[in-house]
Amino acid sequence: MADHEIILHHYDASPFSEKPRVMFGLKDLAWRSAITPNMMPKPDLTALTGGYRRAPVMQIGADIFCDSQVVLAEIERRHPAPTPEPGLAWAVNLWADRLFFMASVPIIFGELGEAVPRAFIEDREKMTGRPFDVAAMKAAAAPMRAAWRAQAAWIEQALAAGGRPFLAGEAAGLADISAYMNVWFLGNATPHVADALLAGLPGVRAWRARMAAIGHGRRSEITGAEALEIARAAEPGEAAPHDGDDPSGLSPGDEVVVMADDYGRDPIAGALVAATAARIVIARQKEPLGRLQLHFPRVGYILRGA
Repeated sequence: MADHEIILHHYDASPFSEKPRVMFGLKDLAWRSAITPNMMPKPDLTALTGGYRRAPVMQIGADIFCDSQVVLAEIERRHPAPTPEPGLAWAVNLWADRLFFMASVPIIFGELGEAVPRAFIEDREKMTGRPFDVAAMKAAAAPMRAAWRAQAAWIEQALAAGGRPFLAGEAAGLADISAYMNVWFLGNATPHVADALLAGLPGVRAWRARMAAIGHGRRSEITGAEALEIARAAEPGEAAPHDGDDPSGLSPGDEVVVMADDYGRDPIAGALVAATAARIVIARQKEPLGRLQLHFPRVGYILRGA
């Protein structure tokens, strides 16, 4: 049924969207691709999310999953691997999202320099609340290249220590998908820089080729308008039980606000459905879409009363 289909709202150059795309490949899943712009305005996406603007967002019927961390968790929940992902793999995911990614950004945009469109720069400045300073990125590129290569060397060491083709073992897992994001991002945006920084790291180079060979599963296209109609016609699924010991002290039904703790801190308002150690779920009632249920990861997001 259409309301059970996986819809990924993304754009092809989005590094964080590459993570679920590779997970779709790993699990051989069919999914619908709803392309969203790489900068605002994003009217179809923000209609679903109440203002959340970052890519990717995954939609299954009237359940909307914001941030790649909770997207990956939900894919794993619905389509579990032969063995559960260990908790520390999620720590690898957060490292890749933050420390490794923040080394990638100045290298890429310092290299691209004046070719970065002005509209993109202005959009990212609004999203982050700080200057998108290409000159400063150029100046930071040299130390960040060293930091990036040092982190890539951790992958090399882990592969050598494990003696297996992937960080997770004989088959790729969450740690591989997470670490691969930045190798893919650098290689996709500035392939000559990636080749230079991966010189002398033969294990990572071979691993990168194995990760690329996984593919993206079975993709088909859908428009944003079609995705909105699927959300309108669906009802949200059942959420995990609320944790009565949650440190927030909030209860289901309370009016709350959720926002990222790093950048893109657009406050998303709704009624709390559940707060657990893993995620925050809120409900929004918005015509003409009706009731939507939004899911956010607990790590990296702030939950407070409205």
